Amino acid sequence: MSKSFKLPGQYLPWLLLLFLVDAFTALLMWIMDAEAFFSVAFVILLFTALLFFCVSFVLVRYDKKREQAFLAFLENPDEYRQEELLGLVSLTQGDGIRVLGEILRKKEYSYTELLAQTEEYEEYVESWAHEIKTPLSLLSFLLDNRREELPEAVNFKLDYIRSRMQESVDQMLFYARLKGTKKDYLFEQIEVLACIEEVLEDYKPLLDEKGFEISCSLSDESVCTDFRGLRFLLGQVVSNSIKYCAKEPKIWFAFKWEDNFFVLKIRDNGIGVRSCDLPYIFDKGFTGDSGENRKKATGMGLYLARGIAQDLKLSLEADSEWGKGFEISVLFPIVLQGESFSLTNEKTV
Repeated sequence: MSKSFKLPGQYLPWLLLLFLVDAFTALLMWIMDAEAFFSVAFVILLFTALLFFCVSFVLVRYDKKREQAFLAFLENPDEYRQEELLGLVSLTQGDGIRVLGEILRKKEYSYTELLAQTEEYEEYVESWAHEIKTPLSLLSFLLDNRREELPEAVNFKLDYIRSRMQESVDQMLFYARLKGTKKDYLFEQIEVLACIEEVLEDYKPLLDEKGFEISCSLSDESVCTDFRGLRFLLGQVVSNSIKYCAKEPKIWFAFKWEDNFFVLKIRDNGIGVRSCDLPYIFDKGFTGDSGENRKKATGMGLYLARGIAQDLKLSLEADSEWGKGFEISVLFPIVLQGESFSLTNEKTV
């Protein structure tokens, strides 16, 4: 039943009451003059019905006006809208409206203050992350240009420290971006192989330490997405492969078309994930029970990867067999040439 019919419906008991009064009046008239009863009774009933519908029409319009004023008051509970609503309610309801208005204004002020603090915190985090990149860049410069002056073991340790610091800074920066109110993604056609190569270069010291063998069966495939976001996402997957690798570690990258999606698969031969843990690996802080290495884990890598994927309208699928490796599939919605990228294209996992 539509709202237009529900509003008059609440007055039906009054209509029934009017008809009962009419029936009682008609009964008295019939007793007084039975011949005039039938001619007058019809007029009384017709007048009662018309009176009811006219009054209902006025009351329905009044209720709609009061409802609109109340919704406007909820949207912006300032003094003006409060007084406008008070003129449409009873005195007893007015006291409740005043209390509600005071509470809503306090909540609105607290929200505005909290929003300002959040924006200030976001700006500070981003500023700090960019500032810390300066000494990291200087460290990279020194390692690249003075490497021969330092012992090989020292070079390796400094490379390792730099990679870990860079990963932590990137995690913090993208976490702030995910939780923030501002998004600065740039969607464009990018080559997947170029993005993978940059990720592997970032993690080269860690990959070399573990002796990883890299297999990449990609050429010039491209997708429409944000380069920095995809680079960070792949970096978290590669970092996981490094942390939980086995002997003679390997990592494979493959790209194919599947079910109206471009799919990038990243697979390793590490310790894998237990089947009972697999549904929860993207949860914040979840580390599972897959070995000693996970006791030192933060459970943030894949959580952030999923957050970035959701922001970029990508989908992630995970598959693993305990002791035989782990695989992540990144699903990209296909964008035909000449079509605009739609942020509504997403496969539900």
